[in-house]
Amino acid sequence: MRALSRPLRASFSRTVLRAASSRVALIRGDGIGPDISDATVRVIQASGADVAFDNVEVGEAVYTRGIPSGIPPEAWEPILKNRVLLKAPITTPQGKGYKSVNVTLRKTLGLFANVRPVKAFAPFVMSRHPDMDVVIVRENEEDLYAGIEHQQTPQVAQCLKLITEPGSRKIIRYAFEYARRHQRRKVTCFSKDNIMKMTDGLFHRIFDEVSAEYPEIESSHMIIDIGTAKLADSPEDFDVIVTTNLYGDIISDVAAQIAGSVGFASSANIGANTAMFEAVHGSAPDIADKGIANPSGLLLAGVQMLEHMGQSEAASRVGNAWLCAVEDGIRTADMRPSPGHPSLEPVGTAAFADAVIARLGSLPEKLRPYTGTGASDSSDGPSLMDVVNSGLKEVTAKKDLVGVDVFCQWNGSVDELAARVKTASAGGLELKMITNRGVKVWPNKFEETFCTDHWRCRFESAEPTSHEALVQVLQHVVGNGVDFIKCENLFLLDGKPGYALGQGQ
Repeated sequence: MRALSRPLRASFSRTVLRAASSRVALIRGDGIGPDISDATVRVIQASGADVAFDNVEVGEAVYTRGIPSGIPPEAWEPILKNRVLLKAPITTPQGKGYKSVNVTLRKTLGLFANVRPVKAFAPFVMSRHPDMDVVIVRENEEDLYAGIEHQQTPQVAQCLKLITEPGSRKIIRYAFEYARRHQRRKVTCFSKDNIMKMTDGLFHRIFDEVSAEYPEIESSHMIIDIGTAKLADSPEDFDVIVTTNLYGDIISDVAAQIAGSVGFASSANIGANTAMFEAVHGSAPDIADKGIANPSGLLLAGVQMLEHMGQSEAASRVGNAWLCAVEDGIRTADMRPSPGHPSLEPVGTAAFADAVIARLGSLPEKLRPYTGTGASDSSDGPSLMDVVNSGLKEVTAKKDLVGVDVFCQWNGSVDELAARVKTASAGGLELKMITNRGVKVWPNKFEETFCTDHWRCRFESAEPTSHEALVQVLQHVVGNGVDFIKCENLFLLDGKPGYALGQGQ
């Protein structure tokens, strides 16, 4: 017979942000969202937690009413009033210009840190890596997820990748503070700065700067491709991983799957004033309304939420009841036990929630009891968020305008294009290079290089020039019958180029 649990001391007794009230904005979601939301709410309410839920309609039903954000104006009032959200997965219509609800909520509410703990529960849930215990800290507001996209020519679309100095500094310091406060031994940075030297290079540089302030924590950097491969092969070698938005989105799903199932992966989205908690997985419309979805991801997000709200005892009760259910072989179809381990027949969403409720007040016997994870904070010294914000600093640099990249649509040969635009010199600016998809094709184009209708003409000056000279260049380009799409100014920042060379330059 299981022992009844005594109140467990959470890892940290004061949260990053104590909720203004015990009310939570609940987004029930799409697809399997309503089923797993109902199951999660039932467990949390049965635990004795001081939480009341306000339903907020966002997502697929709102999109169909012609609101491209998926969030109606009236939804913001309970969200901003409660400052805590529990969100089930949302279905974003594909390819019709609809914006992701997730991205909109994260960016609008300043939820810069996405914290995703990933742990194996072998042998009760099969994993080839039974000792896996990784936390992925993902930057949540920037990168390609800025959503700045343009169809620039009939053949070429563009998506801008934005990496900022303060955004990088905040998330990297958050990762190190998280590691320090949760007794984690190592922080690893994933980037692709061997290729994207300006954007990912900035992220890597700030990682090196911040890591020097935490000498007691081991730090390392890996290129994202080999880092992902090693994470999939040897996750035991990692502890805390910090990375940019897109990479973090991908590797957190990889990590959750090799831990046993994406179905029990949860995440906390943390900002200065608001927090949102959600399952990592999607809305799985193929199994919607079948009552077979695994509610664990959203339920464990609810545990993170309770910790955040300062209700550590309720968080421990729910977390340990879930562990007891897993130990007892209660599982949904995606939670396969290790080979040779006794297994019960899979249960549905509601039955899984019932099993967790039946074990409230019990402690697991083999798995390590829940003692608090996620977005909690230390009661000694400044809060985590205070430390994160204190690390920000004003960044200035002397800027000298030395050129411009003029992007054009052109359907002829590169030599014909060069003949038209190289006469557009002004203010010391001269045509130095033409690229196509980033590869230098003028002067000295290789016949093997494939070209589209999207070209970049780089004009540079040996000395600083003026915006007036840039305007004259553009006027000459248009006057010579070339359609320019956009331009990017080229600067020296404190004497260093703020732009990359063309491939082959």
